[in-house]
Amino acid sequence: MPFVAQHIRDARNHLRRNDPVMREIVQRVGPFTAKTRRDRFASLAGAIVAQQISGKAARSIWDRLVASLEPDKLTAESIDRRSLEQLREVGISRQKGTYLKDLAARVVAGEVHLSTLGRMSDEEVTAELTQIKGIGRWTAQMFLIFTLGRLDVLPVDDHGVRTAIHRAYNLRKLPDAQRIEKIAMPWRPYASVASWYLWRSLEE
Repeated sequence: MPFVAQHIRDARNHLRRNDPVMREIVQRVGPFTAKTRRDRFASLAGAIVAQQISGKAARSIWDRLVASLEPDKLTAESIDRRSLEQLREVGISRQKGTYLKDLAARVVAGEVHLSTLGRMSDEEVTAELTQIKGIGRWTAQMFLIFTLGRLDVLPVDDHGVRTAIHRAYNLRKLPDAQRIEKIAMPWRPYASVASWYLWRSLEE
């Protein structure tokens, strides 16, 4: 579901009120502009394609993949019908092709129900998605934030979040998960919004 404007206003006010460091970041970065992605299958497929490569390279491969499927659209069914060799022809590695095929096959077979994820808890969504090859906890967390619009997800293993906290809070070294959880206590229940602001702070 999309982010609700009132919820975002509440989140920004909460962060500014409860954490002076986050107050400065919110003020500097400005309005929250993240959008959720409605197509759940495409969101997961895109996350697999983008693993461990630059954003520019990922977009190029994604565009070639979508073009190769025409006149069909990118769906679980259209990916399931493609061979691994056809996926490799557009620049997808054999490993990522295997991951995409596993995702598509599980959705087509009804083993993974993307349409019902919105009614699940964060933990249930993570458990459902991480049974798919190539989808780990981080990818599930990105899906929770940017596809389901969950407001209180804290990706403690994300390098960008760790780096931004290290800089903003003047820490001697990159924080571990336990340290991040402690720092993030004042952000609850809006850790997703805080994480987005941390990511954006690195672009300043």
